[in-house]
Amino acid sequence: MPGFVPRHISVFPSPQELGSSLAQLVAQRAAESGGRFSLGLSGGSLVRILSQELPAAAALSGPAAPARWVLAFCDERLVPVEDPESTYGAYKTHLLSKISIPEKQVVIINPSLPVEEAASDYAEKLKEAFQGENMPVFDLLILGIGPDGHTCSLFPDHPLLQEKEKIVASISDSPKPPPERITLTLPVLNAARAVVFVATGEGKAAILKRILEGDEENPLPAALVQPHTGKLHWFLDESAAKELTVPFEKHSIL
Repeated sequence: MPGFVPRHISVFPSPQELGSSLAQLVAQRAAESGGRFSLGLSGGSLVRILSQELPAAAALSGPAAPARWVLAFCDERLVPVEDPESTYGAYKTHLLSKISIPEKQVVIINPSLPVEEAASDYAEKLKEAFQGENMPVFDLLILGIGPDGHTCSLFPDHPLLQEKEKIVASISDSPKPPPERITLTLPVLNAARAVVFVATGEGKAAILKRILEGDEENPLPAALVQPHTGKLHWFLDESAAKELTVPFEKHSIL
């Protein structure tokens, strides 16, 4: 239930300050990993935020540091890489051109496969990237949140919320287009060493109040992300946080 895992809520004056602190958190977690660093990214507005801020922050930890990163995606739409809906395609264009992560350490789906096979293939690629671990343990996952409370491609009241065995699942009836996607499952999200949710804009304010202050019998997907042993962060801008009454750390303009 919400509040079960200690969480740290940080509120920033604008998405720009949020982005800078988020990039610093990534660089800090990478430095703490002492070498190989596994990072899971989500799409949407996070592409722009990270592409603007992460290259400079990563460079501060040494130009060679990203060469030891393993990058994967928390969910992906089953579309060609060139399609504007492709999360990997967006990061390839806007971020990976600025940061030197070896191509073989970027774990992507094969969008030419049927959706169930694409999910199985991606799961095998993850196991290989995580040196045979049956349950990948990411050093850091960066998650977004939809106005309905979904995260990754885990939607409210969807059967995938009950998935306990698979590390990657397919979805062919996504309520948000495109309908065919693959997604990490809750067991993977909750195995991570650190998770940070990012939300900006007042369109997220009402759902954030439900997730962070509610005690619902049927929790929203984002509220089910409760890392077993990891840290849970929420990075919000003031517009997204405007309805919250729980304690949070307010950051001033840098």
